[in-house]
Amino acid sequence: MTWQKRLRSDVAYLALVDRAERQLAKLLAGGLLLVLVLAALQLVGVLVLDLVQRRTLWIGEPLISLLGDLLTLLIGLEVLQNITSYLRRRVVQIDLVLLTAMTAVGRKVIVLPPGSENKPLLLVGLGVVVLALALAYWLVRHSARLNMETSAEPARSFQAPDPSVRPDDGDGH
Repeated sequence: MTWQKRLRSDVAYLALVDRAERQLAKLLAGGLLLVLVLAALQLVGVLVLDLVQRRTLWIGEPLISLLGDLLTLLIGLEVLQNITSYLRRRVVQIDLVLLTAMTAVGRKVIVLPPGSENKPLLLVGLGVVVLALALAYWLVRHSARLNMETSAEPARSFQAPDPSVRPDDGDGH
C-alpha cells in the first residue's frame, strides 16, 4: 500500500491528527512554562528590589497590583495544568477549565480600578458571570459524583439463597 493510500484511510489520518495535536499541546505547555518561569522571576525581582529600596508603600493600589500579578501567574499555572492534564488523560477536564475561569473572574473583581462602583452594568455582568461559572462547576461536580456513585456500586444478587447449601460453621466439615 502506498503512503498516499495509507494517509487517505481514516485510521491513519486520525492517528496523524492525534500525534500532531499532542505535539502542539507539548509545544504550548513548554512555551507557557517558559513564560511563567520568566514572569515569576521578574515578579520576585521587582518585589525584592522594591522591598530593599523601600520605594513602595504596600497599602492600597500597589498591593492590589501585586495581587493581580500573582493571580495572573496562578491563572497561567492553571492553564498549564489544563494542558498537562489533557496530555495525561487525552480529555479536557471541564472542572479545571471552570476553576481557571473562576480564578480569572475573581482576579478581575480584585483589580477593578477605583470608580468601578459607578458602573453598575459592569458589576452586574461580573456577578452574573460568577454565578454562571459557580453553577456550571456545581453541575459538573454533582454529575461526576452521581456517575461515581452509580458506577462504584457493587453488583447485587437478586436471587434467593439456595436452601440446600448450608453456611460453613467453621469446623471444616
